[in-house]
This record gives sequence, C-alpha cells and structure tokens, in this order.
Amino acid sequence: MTREPSKLDLLAEDWVKTLVDLSPEFATYAGFKVGEDRLEDTSPEAAAHHNKLEKEMLAKVEATEIRDDVDKVTKLAMTSTLKLSGEIYDSGMAHRDLNPIASNAQGIRDIFDLTPTASEENWSNISKRMKAVEGAVDGYIATLREGIAAKDTPAIRQVVLAITQAEQLLTEDGFFRKFAKNAKPESGDLPASLKAELASSAEEATAGYAKLVDFFKNELLPAGNKEDAIGRERYSLLSRRFLGKKVDLDETYEWGKEELARVVAEQNAVANEIKPGASVKEAIEVLDNDPKRKLHGTAELQAWMQKLSDAAIEKLSGTHFDIAEPLRKLECMIAPTQHGGIYYTSPTDDFSRPGRMWWSVPVGVTEFDTWRETTTVYHEGVPGHHLQIAQKVYNKAELNSWRRLASWSSGHGEGWALYAERLMQELGFLDDPGDRLGMLDGQRMRAARVVLDIGVHLGKPRLDGTGKWDFDYALDFMSKNVNMSEQFINFEVHRYFGWPGQAPSYKIGQRIWENIRDEYKARQGANFNIKEFHMKALNLGSVGLDTLETALLG
Repeated sequence: MTREPSKLDLLAEDWVKTLVDLSPEFATYAGFKVGEDRLEDTSPEAAAHHNKLEKEMLAKVEATEIRDDVDKVTKLAMTSTLKLSGEIYDSGMAHRDLNPIASNAQGIRDIFDLTPTASEENWSNISKRMKAVEGAVDGYIATLREGIAAKDTPAIRQVVLAITQAEQLLTEDGFFRKFAKNAKPESGDLPASLKAELASSAEEATAGYAKLVDFFKNELLPAGNKEDAIGRERYSLLSRRFLGKKVDLDETYEWGKEELARVVAEQNAVANEIKPGASVKEAIEVLDNDPKRKLHGTAELQAWMQKLSDAAIEKLSGTHFDIAEPLRKLECMIAPTQHGGIYYTSPTDDFSRPGRMWWSVPVGVTEFDTWRETTTVYHEGVPGHHLQIAQKVYNKAELNSWRRLASWSSGHGEGWALYAERLMQELGFLDDPGDRLGMLDGQRMRAARVVLDIGVHLGKPRLDGTGKWDFDYALDFMSKNVNMSEQFINFEVHRYFGWPGQAPSYKIGQRIWENIRDEYKARQGANFNIKEFHMKALNLGSVGLDTLETALLG
C-alpha cells in the first residue's frame, strides 16, 4: 500500500528537484534522465548559492508539522543534514577539499562511469558532458584559489598524489581518449560525425585535466599546507557529518585501541586453526601459498565476485532478509580507473541500471587472494551496501525521494556494511578459517584506522609515546595491522590524511549498529525476530545514526 504524501514529503520532493537541477552528477547517480550532457558548477559562487537554498529549505522543514512516524524520521534526518551542511560551509573547508578518492579531482571524471551509454543519444550527451569538463575544472580551481588566498590549503602530500592521479588521464590511452575510442551503443554503430565529435570532446576533457595538473603543480603545491592534521574543531564537524551523530572523540580513540587489541586476539585464535601454533603472519603465508585461493587477472576476479555475490543473494533471500526481485541483480565490475579502492554505486530509481560493485585495481596488481576478499563481496554486495542502498530505492511505498535517493550517512552505510560482515560470520558463511581470517583482517584495518585517523587529526601522542602521529608513523602502524599490498596501504593512509573522519565512520558505525540491535533485542525479548529487525531498519533508508537510534528505540 502506497502512503499518501504528507506536506513534509512534498517539501522533500521539491528539494530533490532542486538537487537534480544543481547537480547533474546527482541526477545521473539517482537515475533521473536529465542533465546527462552537463556537469555541476563547482565554483565558489555556486557553493554560496547552494548554501543559501539549503538555509531556505531548512527553515521550511522546521516550520512544517509532522503527520506520522514516517514524517518524524524525515524531519529529524533533513534538519540534521541541512544544519550540519551549513556549519561545514561556514567552516571554509570546501576551499581545501582535495583527497585521493572523493573530491572534485576524482568526481568530475568518475561520473562518466555511470553515464548511460546504450544509445546514440546517450553518446551525444557524453560528448557534451566531456566538453563540460574544462568548465568544471575551472570552477574547482577557483574554489581552491580562495583557499590559497585565505592561506587554508590542502596538505602538500594530497596535492602530490592528486597530480599523479590526474596525470594518468593525460596519457595516450588516458580515460577520456580511450572512452571515446571505444564508444559503441548497445546495437548498431555510431555515425562517423559523432565519433569525430567524441574524439574532439575527449581531447577537450583531457586538456581540462591538463589545466588542473598545471594548477596543482604551479599554484597549489607551492601554497600547500605543511600540516596534515585538520585539528579538533574541524574534525568534530566532519565526524558528525560522516556519522550523523556526535561522539566523544577521546573515548572513541581509547575504545579503538581496545577494539584493535580484541580483534588481534581473535585473529591469533583463527591462525591457530589454520596451522596449529602459527602466528597470524605464518597463517597468512599458508593461505597466500594455497593455489586454490588465488585469482589471476581482473577477468577471473570479476567472475569470482559475481558468482559469490549471486550465491549470497540466493541463500539469504527469505531467511534473514526479504530481497525483492529488482534487488536480486547486482553487477560486479572492474572500474576503468587504477587508483585503488572498492566501492558500490546505487541502482537508478527505476532499476534500469542495477546496483554495481566496482573494483579499482591499482597499477601492477595482477593477483588476488579469495581468502582476503570474500568478506569484501559481502561488504559491498549482499547483505552489505547493495541490500541496504537498493532496498531504500525500492521502498517507494513509504519513503519520499529524498530519503530514497539523496539521504546518505557514512556511519549508517559503512557501519551497516561492517555489521553485515560480522553477520555473515554468525550465519556460517565464513566457517572456512581462511575466509574468517580475511574478515578479521578487514575488521582489524577498520579498528586501526579509528586510532590512526583520530590520532593524526587531533594531534594525539603516538602509541609508543615518542611524539605526535605523523605520516611515516601512520604508514608503519598500518603496515603492521593490514596484510595487503604496499600500494594499497600507501593509498589508504593518504586517504585517511586527506579525508578526515570518513574512515573511522565504518567501525564506529558498526559499534552503534550493534548497540542498537542489542538494545532492540533486549526490549523485544522472546519476540525478537532478526529478519523483522533488519527490514524495519533498512526500510528507514540511510539516515544519520542519531535518527536511526531514535526511530528504532524511541
């Protein structure tokens, strides 16, 4: 039964229309078939306009009465999101926004991964969107120049890595040139004139990134911040942004150290299962030398991911989750970039583009170990991000478009994904000790980066008491706590330094999810039903953790 929209729902729908107009990237991501020939205005003037509209919408939301429990959640989520967005805008942090994974340096290119390619019209839009790259770059440069003028710039090491990433796009087989060269609709071929236009547009887009590289090298790098830490005041804002909840950062730092020690002890016990008396390092050597656990090349990786994902959907459907038919398709993809990182992208509103798990394989990485990555598939797929995000998109009967398509909290989302990893252990999907050690390896990494991230940005003393956290100490700390390639660890530490507060949201979010479930279970007593809890929680959509707690526990 479809819910009759309330006044608050209608306001939320209006806000989504505004977001679609302001951000063609959001429109593409959500599946609105508009703006596919444009890119977002990234200039300071556009950011100021967006902030003005947010304040106006906040006032409207606060003035609107709630009709029912659905409205109560919507109002809590929207007011929290809009207020915090305004605080972050006022902090000026946008003028120094540069990191290795989620800044405009990547986003201007990344949206092309989701831009429709099925028809000749789609490719015509892509050509226009590539022509818009230079304008988006110009706006981004203007924003970063404001930071230079204010002597508030990203750290030097972030600029250096951004140069390396952007230069990958400038080669003869760089993304835009390769994308245009391989242009092909689902049926037939493109006219010669459109192929020529695409080639020309690809050169313009590449030139746009060449301009960005030049700016990075000649203006931003000389003005780059020598200090990596963002400081307690700004970090507190970002922590709230990624969690949707205020936490005691000092208590959380101490808890992170305790959680890390607990996971290490659990790893040691599993290592003994793999080889009696073995250390974790020795157990990993056994697993790494097992040819049955090896994948060679990205094609083999992609096929393995897809098979594992399909099996999880089949086995969990109807038992611990209600998985609707549109959600049963998840595409596992190798990303066209080689930056490193694994991520999920949402299905479109109509599910014409399914949910997708992407693996951006770093340069030089050609072998993969299934024992390390089984839990990654569950994290990104089912019961992780795909089930969580696709379920809210599917829940049209109850949720307005803002809650289904535009609301996102990292603490909720990534916390759920880590919760899902542990759930798969509880359900017996990680009974193989190698796969379980891989899950614990990931949990250890997430606990370690709670300590690292807070330690770095709040200027905490090193764990050995020899001074403050710095990059070399952080790199060594992660190397001792993560059994992954040197390239991956280096990328990850750069990510934590450049994107403060985001990485800890995984483990802190998991902690809060588990606390909520345990309290919910205690209140329900003998009536507790795990599937009912999961679906009630997921049907709320991705809301801040404060809102989630209020909705489920009152």
